[in-house]
Amino acid sequence: MKLLVVAGARPNFMKIAPILRALRNRLDADTRLVHTGQHYDYDMSKVFFDELEIPEPHHFLDVGSGSHAEQTAKVMMAIEKVYETEGPDAVVVVGDVNSTMACAVTAKKLHIKVAHVEAGLRSRDWKMPEEVNRVVTDAVSDWLFVSEPSGVENLRSEGKPADAIHLVGNVMVDTLLWQAGHLKSEDGAVAAGLARPYTVVTLHRPSNVDDADSLRSIVEALGEIGRDMPVVFPAHPRTRKKLEEFGLVEVLGDAARILPPLPYNSFLALWKGADLVLTDSGGLQEETTALGVPCFTVRENTERPITVEMGTNTMVGTSKAGMLAAYDLFRRGERKKGRIPPLWDGKAAERIVDILLRH
Repeated sequence: MKLLVVAGARPNFMKIAPILRALRNRLDADTRLVHTGQHYDYDMSKVFFDELEIPEPHHFLDVGSGSHAEQTAKVMMAIEKVYETEGPDAVVVVGDVNSTMACAVTAKKLHIKVAHVEAGLRSRDWKMPEEVNRVVTDAVSDWLFVSEPSGVENLRSEGKPADAIHLVGNVMVDTLLWQAGHLKSEDGAVAAGLARPYTVVTLHRPSNVDDADSLRSIVEALGEIGRDMPVVFPAHPRTRKKLEEFGLVEVLGDAARILPPLPYNSFLALWKGADLVLTDSGGLQEETTALGVPCFTVRENTERPITVEMGTNTMVGTSKAGMLAAYDLFRRGERKKGRIPPLWDGKAAERIVDILLRH
């Protein structure tokens, strides 16, 4: 079976690493890796390939940045040529970025089967471009690999055939457990100078960082938290740009240490030792649940409800009042312990590969 595995942005790299590892020694699979280049900065791309032991891609599309429509169109035009050259039996796409949807739709129009890893997640928030990408990708996929029970329910309610839906576990957790077990002492250098307790923050969603009022509300809350507990803020490039544009770096002042984006291992070493993580990242909601680290999600909704129902995640909204109210409860000892969800055992990728090759 000839498989094309596609990745394009930072969250994708953590998801393809265990899949490629599971495929590495399978004689019944001829695997090709495609990197669309949606994330083109070294810190957002190449360093993850190095740390996660992902091989050099067979195809690098180098699509770069642009509007959603522009970026999607670039990916579709470039990946069509790859499909025509390679002639794969199936394409494996992961997650919910523009590359995911673009490569899935293009494959389907060329009558190539599509496998979607992390299918079925729904926020019900159509202002999120990721929600559009998820729904469209699932609509054209032949294999729907699901990370949590809510995904199965969502896909069934949308009329997907039962034999296409497979609850396999979470490939993000596969990578997390693999990397946590291989961390070297120097990987914790960023965190070494921090004495607990401390908080780690990540923000990147346009609804949080592109609006001056929304970002100011969040930053003011972080400022108050930072006066009680040190805050470390590895800032996405666009987030850093907006903080400077809106004059909010000064608002944070000494309450937070702003860092550049960190390589995977350094970031893992940093947040796994934290007392609290504040984020708007979907993946970090899952990872904190897997390692039992308290997490505040700075959003009004989540497509990963199991992290709230079973895990350590608390939805705190995006208002200053909501964030500080949740933090006040946290300070007083009301902290979610959480449990690890079913099948989050580091073997999701093996299940995916077994199903793909069996078919």
